[in-house]
Amino acid sequence: MAGPGSSLAVITSRHVYLDKRRPDVPAALVIEGDRIRDVLHPRSPALAALTTDGVRVRDLGDAFVCPGFHDAHQHVFHTALFRSPLACHCDGASEEDCVSIMRAFAATKSPAGKDGWLVGQGWRSALWDDLTPPTRASLDRVFPDRPVALYAGNLHTLWLNSRGLECLGITSQSVPPPGGSFERDSVGQLTGVLREAAAMVYAAKVFDTLPRAEVLAAYRSYMRMSVSQGITSVCDMALCAVPGVDYVYEGIYEDLLDEGEVGLGDERGSLPVRVSLFPQNVGSYQRVETLRARLAGSYLRVPGTKQFFDGISSAHTAWLHEPYANPYVPGDCGRPTVEPELMRSYVLAAAERGLATRIHAIGDKAVSTAIDIFAEARARYGSPRQGRHAIEHVENLLPADVARMAAAGVVASVQPQHLVIDTTQPVRDLGPERASFMWPFASFEASGVMMAFGTDAPCVADSALDVLACAVTRADPHADGPAGGWLPEQRISMAAAIDAYTRGSAYVCGRERELGTLAPGRLADLVVLDANLMTADPGRIIEARTLATYVGGRIVWEA
Repeated sequence: MAGPGSSLAVITSRHVYLDKRRPDVPAALVIEGDRIRDVLHPRSPALAALTTDGVRVRDLGDAFVCPGFHDAHQHVFHTALFRSPLACHCDGASEEDCVSIMRAFAATKSPAGKDGWLVGQGWRSALWDDLTPPTRASLDRVFPDRPVALYAGNLHTLWLNSRGLECLGITSQSVPPPGGSFERDSVGQLTGVLREAAAMVYAAKVFDTLPRAEVLAAYRSYMRMSVSQGITSVCDMALCAVPGVDYVYEGIYEDLLDEGEVGLGDERGSLPVRVSLFPQNVGSYQRVETLRARLAGSYLRVPGTKQFFDGISSAHTAWLHEPYANPYVPGDCGRPTVEPELMRSYVLAAAERGLATRIHAIGDKAVSTAIDIFAEARARYGSPRQGRHAIEHVENLLPADVARMAAAGVVASVQPQHLVIDTTQPVRDLGPERASFMWPFASFEASGVMMAFGTDAPCVADSALDVLACAVTRADPHADGPAGGWLPEQRISMAAAIDAYTRGSAYVCGRERELGTLAPGRLADLVVLDANLMTADPGRIIEARTLATYVGGRIVWEA
């Protein structure tokens, strides 16, 4: 008998996604405390007995219930910042358009003196009619005295004005950090564009000037936005492999845990989502091991580390087996950002300590080499104690490497929205043959490669339903086309997409026995939607509304 004061509660619906094998069934979820105690049929005698005993039952009718969405790859600091009043979303159609957007943004900002930074993000010169990269000159005409920093949409490039270069101490004699570059014009003068590690290192210096109270406010707003769309867990991924600059700010999360201002329970404080931190792997493990021991609660954990093997193909910084189709220089194959033997030493040293490593690898050579290293790590040290080895993005790879990933137990951590950013770019840079096998979701599924879905926000919007729509249709849900989807043979079912965005993401964190499915013993993290994702038009699911989000059995958001 449940008895008075029981912590039991029941949620019922005619459309519940329990797991990939049972994606649309009538079910009653019996929740005790923060976990699912049982899953019953709505007409079962056991449920009737609970109801007779006074247990609270919430009948959701035809609403769709599924595990909370788990974004396997986000850069939380940047996502929170670029959603906040601290920064401007600057996705103009041209260089001058972006400058105009920043001029309008500056007009809304309170005067902060000459040294008050103006920050923006979102521009992509590869999508402009004029593909010429921007320069500081256009910003200087409007902002001669105030420093301006515009982060590219892919977070791999930073565009500064002259005052910004001056504030950061960058001169014509400055040497960029390893793995980065300062762009120069035909006469050797700085253009104001910084790429890869240089962009990330110097952007951190800009962000260090931001008021901490406003940054905390940005995180709180970000988390409210996350739970409002059913995102209950995220992986906060290091953005840079330069020592000391990874943008994983554990102190901010600890401050949020200590606040307790929103009444969500003692453990979570004002942290309504579960966060897995993946700080950088630069051959020193004291920080990650200390954090893993200290942050071992249900809401904040450190399952492993992050590294970067290359850049992006649109900038020819992804590392390829064969030259680009439109080489910038003879033999242009891109380059590794970390020499293979050094990467091997990082991963093996982490594996020896039981730590998982997740490697950014976009080009086919980077992917192949990462698989080699992970296979050796698995053979020598077995599986990590928590979390799994994974390749992040894994956009362009050899077909034979899919089976090799499966054999090595490597997770494909992929972001479906990436494939519709610009469907013309792969053919332009990689040629038709390589572009015919990219983001191969169906091939991963058929070969037994576990997929973990995420967004890579703020490179794309942190929109949960966009993730699922793009995976199932391989088309942009906010635009027309490509008709039938880009490389439609790689489409997957909605059941498989939800699995990758729930159980797959929990798996890469080593939490699949707690999260990602609705089963007895699992944490009661779930989302309630007004549309049945299993029967709705996949191209229209972005119109679905979140009715409620539960984390640990408690409603953290409700329409």
